[in-house]
Amino acid sequence: METDTFSRASHDLGLAGWFGGTLANAVALNKAAGAASDASSSGRVANAGWDAWTPVNAAAIGLHLVGSVGQLVGNGERVKGQQGVASMALVKTALTAVALGATAYSRVLGKRVSNAEDVPVSDGTTPSTSTPADVAAAQRQLKVMQWVIPAVTGALVVVSSFAGEQQRTSNVVSGVARRAFGR
Repeated sequence: METDTFSRASHDLGLAGWFGGTLANAVALNKAAGAASDASSSGRVANAGWDAWTPVNAAAIGLHLVGSVGQLVGNGERVKGQQGVASMALVKTALTAVALGATAYSRVLGKRVSNAEDVPVSDGTTPSTSTPADVAAAQRQLKVMQWVIPAVTGALVVVSSFAGEQQRTSNVVSGVARRAFGR
């Protein structure tokens, strides 16, 4: 497989896993944990699911980053010569940094919840009246963060799609001409 093809595939597959898995867990796992037989089991189920997802998510993120760097290196001349490509690369880099930060912060919060082990909760992101205060605070933050990551990675999917359109021959020619002739 060519480097460009490998980079694009790595970028896209990694991003798909990061976006899709996080969205699925937010939509299904956290709520499903609330269906456990008791409040302590709800926490255990949510923790088991998120702890199982973490290494897969890390691999998806790593694959995405390898592909992103490969694309940036492979498109170095386009970044320099085609109007709009450098800006697009900067937007993608910024969104990736935000998504990485949100993912890391969510993992810190998730570890705080997971380390509490059989703590009673209503579901994966909703404390019960008997949830310890530190775990309840982490859950309330996770309730927000579970949507931040799919929102930002979803924005990355959209921007990446637009960036792909910049590679069409007609867009390359007009972008290089605009850069060269200042229009």
